[in-house]
Amino acid sequence: MKKWGILLTAVLMLTFVLAACGQGKNNSAGQAGNSGGQTTQNGAQAAEPDTTEADKTLTIGMSADFPPYEFHIKNEQGEDEIVGFDVEIAKEIAKDMGAKLEIKDLKFDSLLNELASGRVDLVISGLSPTPERAEQIDMSKIYYKAEQAVVTREADKDKFSTMESLEGAKIGVQLGSIQEEMAKKVPNAKLTSLAKINDIIMQLNTNRVDAAILEGPVADSFVKNVKGLVITDAKPENEDEGYVIGVKKGNKELLDQVNSTLDRLIGDGSIDKFVAEASVLAEK
Repeated sequence: MKKWGILLTAVLMLTFVLAACGQGKNNSAGQAGNSGGQTTQNGAQAAEPDTTEADKTLTIGMSADFPPYEFHIKNEQGEDEIVGFDVEIAKEIAKDMGAKLEIKDLKFDSLLNELASGRVDLVISGLSPTPERAEQIDMSKIYYKAEQAVVTREADKDKFSTMESLEGAKIGVQLGSIQEEMAKKVPNAKLTSLAKINDIIMQLNTNRVDAAILEGPVADSFVKNVKGLVITDAKPENEDEGYVIGVKKGNKELLDQVNSTLDRLIGDGSIDKFVAEASVLAEK
């Protein structure tokens, strides 16, 4: 009888331990469910939200010394900010992609290498669609056209009134630009090719070059903001058809997205509006 009592006590103790363990396991499962994401009303685990789109970043390469296309200002908070109508176009492309926009300010002659290496996704920087560039990158449809201009000091405006009058002159141009190619066609011209347009303007102001060949809206901006400079009557030959956005070779999906956004912006007049607003901002 004593043996039966001991056996009954052991069974009762084992039952109590098993029940306690079961309760602890159920509590742990409930805590895991709460910490591992939302749970549906029937107790099934809900899927985690897809953050792929929210985390997407579109990286743009540009040379931000090219008003009104892209240039630096101090915003209302006193912070440095890159603005311009190329920037507004970039914002629209990023918006259509559901991506965050990142801008890299680079030397113009390094932009295509950065694109080919994948360090930037797009190049938007007054890029002309030359055959040489078409071999390196894919290009969007043309989104803007502008004439070229010759800038000089006020005293030399009549002296350099034609392209022929630039023969043998010292000409400042941006390194790697279409304007550099134009200047190379001027007989006996002595070229000063620099990475930044601001440096070209400084060369002009200090009499180190006689004239500079710049893209029309860029020339307008500098003439309005730098005392003593003028645009001459000389008309550089403009063999390019306008400006495009550069995409890494073979990235058809991104190219199609860019062209889709450009279709919308051209169709509703947004690009003309961006140009006008950026031109005003560049004059401040």
